[in-house]
Amino acid sequence: MYYTLTHNPIDTAAAGSETHTQSPAPASLSASPPRQQRRGWPGPGTRVAPSPAAAARTPRRQGRALAPGLPLLPASSSPPPSPGRRLLQPHRPRSPLLPRVPPRPLDRDAGSFPEQHPERCSPPGRNMDNLSDALKKLKITAIDSTADSLEGCLDCLLQALAQNNTETSEKIQKSGILQVFASLLTPQSSCTAKVANIIAEVAKNEFMRNSCVDAGLIPPLVQLLNCKDQEVLLQTGRALGNICYDSHEGRSAVDHAGGAQIVVDHLRSLCSKTDPANEKLLTVFCGMLMNYSNENGNEVIDTLQSQLINMGVIPTLVKLLGIHCQNAALTEMCLVAFGNLAELESSKEQFAYTNIAEEIVKLFKKQIEHDKKEMIFEVLAPLAENDIIKLQLVEAGLVECLLEIVQKTVDSDKEDDIAELKTASDLMVLLLLGDESMQKLFEGGKGSVFQRVLSWIPSNNHQLQLAGALAIANFARNDGNCIHMVDNGIVQKLMDLLDRHVEDGNVTVQHAALSALRNLAIPVVNKAKMLSAGVAEAVLKFLRSEMPPVQFKLLGTLRMLIDAQAEAAEQLGKNVKLVERLVEWCEAKDHAGVMGESNRLLSALIRHSKSKDVIRTIVQSGGIKHLATMATSEHVIMQNEALVALALIAALELVTAEKDLENAKLVQILHRLLSDERSAPEIKYNSMVLICALMGSEPLHKEVQNLAFLEVVSKLRSHENKTVAQQASLTEQRLAVES
Repeated sequence: MYYTLTHNPIDTAAAGSETHTQSPAPASLSASPPRQQRRGWPGPGTRVAPSPAAAARTPRRQGRALAPGLPLLPASSSPPPSPGRRLLQPHRPRSPLLPRVPPRPLDRDAGSFPEQHPERCSPPGRNMDNLSDALKKLKITAIDSTADSLEGCLDCLLQALAQNNTETSEKIQKSGILQVFASLLTPQSSCTAKVANIIAEVAKNEFMRNSCVDAGLIPPLVQLLNCKDQEVLLQTGRALGNICYDSHEGRSAVDHAGGAQIVVDHLRSLCSKTDPANEKLLTVFCGMLMNYSNENGNEVIDTLQSQLINMGVIPTLVKLLGIHCQNAALTEMCLVAFGNLAELESSKEQFAYTNIAEEIVKLFKKQIEHDKKEMIFEVLAPLAENDIIKLQLVEAGLVECLLEIVQKTVDSDKEDDIAELKTASDLMVLLLLGDESMQKLFEGGKGSVFQRVLSWIPSNNHQLQLAGALAIANFARNDGNCIHMVDNGIVQKLMDLLDRHVEDGNVTVQHAALSALRNLAIPVVNKAKMLSAGVAEAVLKFLRSEMPPVQFKLLGTLRMLIDAQAEAAEQLGKNVKLVERLVEWCEAKDHAGVMGESNRLLSALIRHSKSKDVIRTIVQSGGIKHLATMATSEHVIMQNEALVALALIAALELVTAEKDLENAKLVQILHRLLSDERSAPEIKYNSMVLICALMGSEPLHKEVQNLAFLEVVSKLRSHENKTVAQQASLTEQRLAVES
């Protein structure tokens, strides 16, 4: 029983790291494989990645400590992207295209990253004495003192923190004054803003964050979020944001106190106000949520992110991005917050119902600096995993932006430009994973984007070669596109590309080009054309490859090409080097995909050629035992292919294969398949057909008699499937006659 093979999308899982440990879904006797399983083996579709490194999970952008009402942190001070970042796979561990900026607290200084607690000259001894006096005085006077005396002490602390934050924070920690601060954080006090400011400053130090939590500062700080004083709100937002920065305890305490909901409500109510003071406050609140929700992959953090999403923060942040697009600091905070949230599937669903695509593309078009583009790329990568957002991004003009980047950077040898070229071309491939977005860009093969991608394949730039081949593989997701591309000469372009990478070539390019050829070979009308063009010979040049992803795609391409092509199947089946390599790969237990495809191609050579010469070649190369093992696969489609191939062997060359079939314990395998109630109808049917064929061999006939097949087959006469029941009657008669 054969199944219609059609198309599945090509994915961004890493080329060069594709292990394909999943396997094809079971197929029923009457049904074609479901849509999501239609192109490729194993699992729900074969997917292609831009690079071998893509499967590596990369850290999320970390938070920063928050500045007191000043424009925040342009990315120009952030570390440069590490080379070699790629897109990831959708089932996949999810990750952005470019590396996240490492954690940095927000400083008091306007618009710049602070140094990570730089070395400063210690204040003169007199100032240290003043600090000690101020700490002592605070302890004594906090309960019963005038605001003026308190403010003097607080000013002394702020001055000392400005001179040497780390040393001053250590003294504050040892003094026990943090517990006193909790009582000073009241809306009625004129000192509240300064106290919150001091907490924000000391919380820049990792060793102080848990101390702030232990001192009970979180509940009173969260209560201050309900006050109307803008300076208090500003410093409170900074304090909470810095305590949350890289601190599980801090985030948990803010979560427990309900701080996130209040901040989200503030963002919603203040969103439309564009005065500078309000924008500073919005920036700090966005930064606080950024620190509260960073570190993807942590189960607790994912829960906090989910809570923010359920609070409706995403539409608010998108609205902020649109209204305040001229404010660089606020825009940056929105983008980083998006990056923290965009990995969750639930967030993508919410983003899809906003105008995020339009806003982010509009913002992207304005950017000149590499670091700003990088930050936007970090948001685009996870968002573009959603098919609805893919289409929105295409309609918003993102592809034109990406093509412009490619054109500007393709000849550059600057590290930033190379990284940007990689990111832009990889993101292009990601956009093509959506059926609608892909078809919109294909435009019947006349689209300017499709034509531009074609020009990448003969490029001398490996990244463009890779992206071009992956793009073709993704355009080749339906028969119409495949037929058009083959008729218009794409096969020769891909073969020329492969020919440039035969000896010590780029593995990712090999993998991508083979993936494209495999997909193009699926329509029946393309097979003969591609065989005539010499695709099989071009693919066989990679038979020596030791790279499993290349092996996997090589096998898949050959299997597609020979489907219902008897002459090609016979020619390949008589190729001793190919068959011996297949037998070798059938034992590649460390690479399930390669092992599975090798077995399937071995079977396909027999099934499509029906050639005695092919069978003899496979028998002589030791392939029979692998076909017998394949019949025990957990996947029905593989079991069935093996049984059909074995039945042809028994019908055409039983004497030649007799010893190998006996050594492979095929009769025992068939007995188990027929006895197992879980065996699919087609498996039972083909097992009985094979049993009848094996009766022509005396030693195999004896094995059948010894295992009491008659009893097992008799029970199948009442099988619910009529075809199985009829075959059971015929098999029973044959067994009875020859018993």
